[in-house]
Amino acid sequence: MKLADIGVTGLAVMGANLARNFARNGYTVAVHNRSPQRTDALLEEHGSEGDFVRADSLEELVQKLERPRRVLVMVKAGAPVDAVIEQLVPLLDEGDIVIDAGNSHYADTRRREAALAEKGLHFVGVGVSGGEEGALNGPSIMPGGSEESYRSLGPMLEKIAADFRGEPCCAWVGTDGAGHFVKMVHNGIEYADMQVIGESYDLMRQAAGLEPAEQAEVFERWNATELESYLIEITSRVLKQTDAKTGKPLVDVIVDAAGQKGTGRWTVISGLEIGAPVSAIAESVFARGLSSQPEQRAAAHKDFGSAFEPDVAPEDREAFVEDVRKALYATKLVSYAQGIDMLLKAADEYGWTLDISRIAGLWRAGCIIRADLLDTIMKTYADGAKPVSLLLAEEFRGALEDALPSWRRIVAHAALTGVPAPVMSSSLSYFDALRAERLPAALTQGLRDLFGAHTYRRVDAEGTFHTQWSGDLSEVEAADTH
Repeated sequence: MKLADIGVTGLAVMGANLARNFARNGYTVAVHNRSPQRTDALLEEHGSEGDFVRADSLEELVQKLERPRRVLVMVKAGAPVDAVIEQLVPLLDEGDIVIDAGNSHYADTRRREAALAEKGLHFVGVGVSGGEEGALNGPSIMPGGSEESYRSLGPMLEKIAADFRGEPCCAWVGTDGAGHFVKMVHNGIEYADMQVIGESYDLMRQAAGLEPAEQAEVFERWNATELESYLIEITSRVLKQTDAKTGKPLVDVIVDAAGQKGTGRWTVISGLEIGAPVSAIAESVFARGLSSQPEQRAAAHKDFGSAFEPDVAPEDREAFVEDVRKALYATKLVSYAQGIDMLLKAADEYGWTLDISRIAGLWRAGCIIRADLLDTIMKTYADGAKPVSLLLAEEFRGALEDALPSWRRIVAHAALTGVPAPVMSSSLSYFDALRAERLPAALTQGLRDLFGAHTYRRVDAEGTFHTQWSGDLSEVEAADTH
């Protein structure tokens, strides 16, 4: 019997599609699911797509794999992954590879990688982006784990990955949890990207009166500019869609409460933990949370009426739309800049060597945030270059300078008309804080010193200091305060 190149356990849609992707690319794939009905359904419907080997237990799955064995686990993140690993480990031999391609938290991946390494096994956390379609036809793949494991597994992943101008959107990212961390940040940027698109839509509709069908044409035009991206493209498609039942724009019959799977929230929490100010991503997560509070929203609407102030309308609708376009682009740059800063801080925190140019290259096809500007980001960080911030890089400085007046007008217009634009507004504040010569943090430090003796540093002397607020108000060096 021919042994399989890789085994897949967990045959829900993503697992099944990845198994089919491997088979379509010439690999023999052993497939297993806790419920055999799913295995039956996969083989019955898609068994002709390639070379599949059925396994009715994990033991049988392992027995049917060539060495080093590669077992891809596609079950729900969290405890189910640990449960499968616990069953798998006694069946494996030194050098075998366990792959988690689900949306696991990177901290869990780091823990699992360390535990399996002690047993001589490789654990590879793989970020996979592109949804069901990507899993089947070519996703963006962000593998972590050891370099040794990538030598065995990498060629297979590269073959099933999305292709961008002849290059696979797959490369080794870094050790232990780096792959899942990079995927998490990708999803955080995705949250901010979608939210600012929504804010742009809302502004153009509420403030400028553009109906969804008109906006579909606007977004289609924008997709031929520096905003070119998958999300801009599909925004046009959604806005163009008419509901067959009511004849209304589909967007008007969809409940305005956005769901989330948790990766955006993880990005914000992780950003706080390592001191990365991902405010654009945070505001997008908060916006989804607020959208899902119907009782509070209904009560506020009842008490205060519509958020929109119709008396403040743009005089030149075409100019307003162009301002929105530039504000959208500038805000998008902020979300990418914050995401990249977070990656670099995580690299320092966890000892990873993250190549930002390579990571940007992985996102050019197969994933949700694929966009034209990723080519420019690749050039910005090529050959190990590390600008202080993406926003200060020569490649983007001119675009920001050009967009800034429009950005300010749109944020001001949103405030005056009552149209919520949390990501646009917070991103502009972030940019203004970044470029400020002095920040009110000096006052914050003074307050902290007064109520808690937390000390402060001076601009004209080395060391830390404390004012004797309860005494004679003299200043002493911090070492003298205790």
